[in-house]
Amino acid sequence: MQAWEIVSGDGVDALKLVDRETPTPGPGQVRVRMNANSINYRDLITIEGAGARKLPFPTVPNSDGAGVITAVGEGVKLKEGDRVTSCFFSNWVAGEISAPVMASALGGARQGVLAEEVILPEDGVIPTPSDLTDEEAATLPCAALTAWHALTLPRPVKAGETVLLLGTGGVSVFAQQFCKMMGARTIVTSSSNDKLEKMKALGPSEFINYRTNPEWDAVVLELTAGSGVDRVVEVGGPGTFDRSVNAVRVGGTIGLIGVLTGVSGATNPTPIMAKSITVKGIYVGSRAMFADMNRAIEAHNLKPVIDQAFDFKDARSAYHAMRGARHFGKLVIKM
Repeated sequence: MQAWEIVSGDGVDALKLVDRETPTPGPGQVRVRMNANSINYRDLITIEGAGARKLPFPTVPNSDGAGVITAVGEGVKLKEGDRVTSCFFSNWVAGEISAPVMASALGGARQGVLAEEVILPEDGVIPTPSDLTDEEAATLPCAALTAWHALTLPRPVKAGETVLLLGTGGVSVFAQQFCKMMGARTIVTSSSNDKLEKMKALGPSEFINYRTNPEWDAVVLELTAGSGVDRVVEVGGPGTFDRSVNAVRVGGTIGLIGVLTGVSGATNPTPIMAKSITVKGIYVGSRAMFADMNRAIEAHNLKPVIDQAFDFKDARSAYHAMRGARHFGKLVIKM
């Protein structure tokens, strides 16, 4: 069987397609024939920063994949032929995140799923929603579950509340779909009028182009009669966080997810304290959250938005497309 490997710190073009022996599952493990992967910005920066991160070589990239079980180890309840999707964290079944959980992330701390056959613990996979293709299901483990986590904890978004979504990347697109499902009003920001037009099909209430409206937080306050939004799905990081604090209401919640604007910056904590804002760091989610999300996806017949699919042997092109940032929705690799 074949697998892609990160073999150096030289970036996407240094990824190597290699032949490996087909692995055999041990006790509590399953072997999955991967039919599809999807990629996240996290996968791209893991490849590009492999040297600085001191990633062990070789490492198979990617956390998100879906396929069919082809073999099971001793004590496993799942069966050959079952359709399953990978969990981002192999060891986060339920409860709070922990250091051991974080050390079980696929495509980084552990070997990823960009291979024809992979071995995963039984608790590290979840049944695929019956109405989704493997390509659609492969988009769920990271971006979708991150959005779900941000909208359901510390308490679920209520119908009629207003949620601010920054950008039109994978997390924000899923968040828009979930907000519509939950009956929430949304305000979406983007630098691209074209992407805002594509977002319209998913039903946002208001749009803001932050290139033409650099003080977009003031616009958010105008759109909410000065009170601010109930929740922010914050994917920008230091470059957007202070404006998100200004845009959220007193007692509101910010789900802090990404660092698309960089990793350095200073934040004044006074407004957070003065407005009694809850800031929750979001790092994907547990298998239990995944199960809850899948039930909602099946009940509402939600279909992930896929921009483009690439062949397995052309996987490098998928990462270059991610770096180009012209896509809307998810980028998928077909195995």
